[in-house]
Amino acid sequence: MSATTDKQIADILATYGEPLAGNVWRVQGTAVIYHKALERIAVQARIRFDAPVIVRAERDEAVILVTGHMPGPNGDRTEWSIGEALIGVNYRVSGKQAAYVFAMAEKRAKDRVILKLAGLHGLLYSEDEADEFKASRPDLVAVAAARKAEPAREPQASEQAEAANDADAPRAAEDPGRPETDAASEAELTARIDQAQSINAVTDLMLAPETQAALAAMPPGLRDEVREHAKARLVALGWPARSTAKARKAAVA
Repeated sequence: MSATTDKQIADILATYGEPLAGNVWRVQGTAVIYHKALERIAVQARIRFDAPVIVRAERDEAVILVTGHMPGPNGDRTEWSIGEALIGVNYRVSGKQAAYVFAMAEKRAKDRVILKLAGLHGLLYSEDEADEFKASRPDLVAVAAARKAEPAREPQASEQAEAANDADAPRAAEDPGRPETDAASEAELTARIDQAQSINAVTDLMLAPETQAALAAMPPGLRDEVREHAKARLVALGWPARSTAKARKAAVA
């Protein structure tokens, strides 16, 4: 993704109070955004949806039509899109995972409508658009890498003979040190955010693989605090660069 496209995405996201950092990542050059970020944008843009229309309903497949409306300076804008989910083709589930083809089809359709109404269609994709996008989420990649790095060990005979609650004792013994580790990681990351002297510097820091790995290892509450700290730093550095009203007008024009 070029720097020009990057800036275009950042400017549009800024009109809805969302930073590029922490919301967008890249998969082989394609910009991908979190589904939750699109939900927040829909709220900020006051997008409302009609009742979904089921185009196709099968046991392993769903095709759903979604129509959305967004208020603008010249009246409502309307966009529609179709979401599809077919198990084994564009929607993969593991053996133990339940399949929700209708929910996935509706989610994909809504995300596409939000992207169109927000002026982001063609610039980036929702994480639910493709399995490879979802699998490449920075937080999931970091967790998978951490698990892979853990040394495998054979269970001891005594552990196999113990009750389930006793078998969890070694894991519980590791927990007391976890909060201190998380706090130290948060303190280090917030300090680096404070040291960043430009909007681009903060964005690059938050998009860096090591930062994404650190965020993925934090508890959700702590992770949200760091992201809010980064957002506050972006605001202090002048983000967004133009007024929300003007930028939003440009986005819906």
